[in-house]
Parts: sequence; C-alpha cells; structure tokens
Amino acid sequence: MEAVRRPLQGVRNILRFNWHVFASAAAIATALAVASRWLDPPDSVAALVAATVVAGTTLVSLGVSCYVYDLSGLYRLDWLDATGVESRPGTLMANIHAGFDETTALLRARYPTAEWTVMDFYDPVHHTEISIRRARRAHPPSPDDLRVGTAALPLPDRSLNAVFVILAAHEIRDRDERHRFFAELRRVLAPGGRIVLVEHLRDWRNFLAYTVGFLHFIGRRAWLEAFAGAGLRVSRTLAPNFFLACFVLERDDGAS
Repeated sequence: MEAVRRPLQGVRNILRFNWHVFASAAAIATALAVASRWLDPPDSVAALVAATVVAGTTLVSLGVSCYVYDLSGLYRLDWLDATGVESRPGTLMANIHAGFDETTALLRARYPTAEWTVMDFYDPVHHTEISIRRARRAHPPSPDDLRVGTAALPLPDRSLNAVFVILAAHEIRDRDERHRFFAELRRVLAPGGRIVLVEHLRDWRNFLAYTVGFLHFIGRRAWLEAFAGAGLRVSRTLAPNFFLACFVLERDDGAS
C-alpha cells in the first residue's frame, strides 16, 4: 500500500468507481440539449436550462471532490495534531474501513511507534454501494486486514488507545447497526483513548456541493444520537476541510 498519494488520486477514484453516475448525467444533459433544438419556445429554453443545470451541478461536484480529496491536504493528516492522539511505543491503534482502505499506510507513517490492527467491516449483503465493489476489485484489501462484523470486533475490552474510522462509517446505513457499531467501539476503547471519526455531513454545505447526492451522508443529529446511545461523548470537533467534519470521541463512563 502506498504511503504517498498520486496527483488527483481522489477525483480519479471517484470517476473510476462511480462512472455510471457521471455517464448518466452526461447522457441526460446531452439528450436535453439535443431536444432543445427541436422544441419550440418556451420548452426549448427550459430543456436547455435543464441541460445546463445537470452539467453544471455534475462539474461542481467533481470540483468539490477534487478540493476535498486532492487539494485540501486531507491526506497529509496534519489536522490530526488537534485530535490529541499521540503515539508511544506499545500504543495500540486500529484503523477501520469499509472495504477500500486509503488511510492505513498514511496513519502508520504518522504514528510509526504504534502497534496497528486494521479491520474491514464490508459486508456485501448490508453494504451494497456498487462503488465499493468496484474499488475492492481494483484494490483488494490486504490479506492482513481482519474481516469483522460491525457488532463484533475481535478485540478484548478496553484494549485500544486510538481508533480511526475515516470516511467509512456512513456505509452503515441501518440505524440500529450503526448504534451497535459505536457500542462495540466503546467496548474496545481504553479509558483515555480516542475515536477519530471523519465524515461528510448531510448539511447545507454538502447539499450545495453534491445536490441530491448529499442524501448518502448522515446528519449531525443522527451521529450524535449514535454516540450518546453507545456511551461515547464528543470531546472536540474539527474540520479537516470545508466539507468534512471530524468528531473526536471518548468513553463517557458516567453515562447510564
């Protein structure tokens, strides 16, 4: 696994693994533009406006994705300085992904003295995004990764000093499964340990960037509900860039 990302790797992966979305948008915009030539006003104007909107919003989403994943410094991981996570010899850390792992090599390089466990919770029955299937075919997970269920991590209680879940947990679409996942993270988190969760939110920023695509993300309220229900508290929130949120979670041992 590479520790250095290639230029525009993020946006190229989006095009590669979600090509059907962009092909559909291109086909719709083209059909509307062609139809506008054969229609009479005002229908021709409406068709041309619709074609422009489809093409424009698609290009905006690609531009935002290029900023988020390639230009903002997300994968330089400098923003991790503010999480309070530190690495010492013997520190136990885990990275959890949903079948496409772009962060383990980078995290290992940033925390070289830690002992790492990498877990893959992808389940094709429950996590049905076609983009993940394509990504896994192109970049199979490491054979050293542990295949896990979201409600059953094969680790002892209170064993991890830090857990990273970066752009993966939103693939857990079912609310109850999501709550069980965070309860399991709390179980394996040592006192004083931290969970670092990074996600897009279903908010106005991501709506402007991705229009209806923002529905694939999960809202802040739903995340906070899952954290609280699992006995976790938010110790701080960060913004790795304008379109992402990072929640730093700790055990709330006073929770009932």
